Amino acid sequence: MASNLANLMFRAMYRFGFKPWDSGVPPPELKELIEGPEAKPPGRALDLGCGTGTNVLYMAQHGWDVTGIDFVPTAIEAARKKVQAANVTPRLIPGDVTRLADLGVGTGYTLVFDLGCLHAIPDGRRDAYVAGVTKASAPAADLLIWGFYAKPNFFINARLSKEEVEQRFGKSWELVRAWGGE
Repeated sequence: MASNLANLMFRAMYRFGFKPWDSGVPPPELKELIEGPEAKPPGRALDLGCGTGTNVLYMAQHGWDVTGIDFVPTAIEAARKKVQAANVTPRLIPGDVTRLADLGVGTGYTLVFDLGCLHAIPDGRRDAYVAGVTKASAPAADLLIWGFYAKPNFFINARLSKEEVEQRFGKSWELVRAWGGE
């Protein structure tokens, strides 16, 4: 889970409707995995830091059995409204993504999706995140992670590099692609 200051910041941002990370559109990499020429067959998907449910909804509409988790109750409420309006039934859980076993998410996920969650988790909790994701995932699962690699500042202490992903996930996972950024 994010630090207490970040937790308060995210809750306030949702409350005031300021969600610059929530475009309302699934990213092209997810669309490629779900609908592209080498699309994966629908399976179980886990969306970590699901926010208002844009990607949970997208995956559920394409036949995936989806579980979305977010620590901001307002985000989960918005996700519930969104999926109910679309008449799909993913599982939405308010909670800490570094404590997946405590949330009862289960195992066997063939797709784990993280659009900017891991990079906001304090360094001391990232190994718990990795352990939970690894335990919840099926063998040969796909893991899509988006993270900032920017200089931390007062407002954003979010940072995640390709090297950190490789180091933390180690031999349990194979890094297939990484895109650079600033």
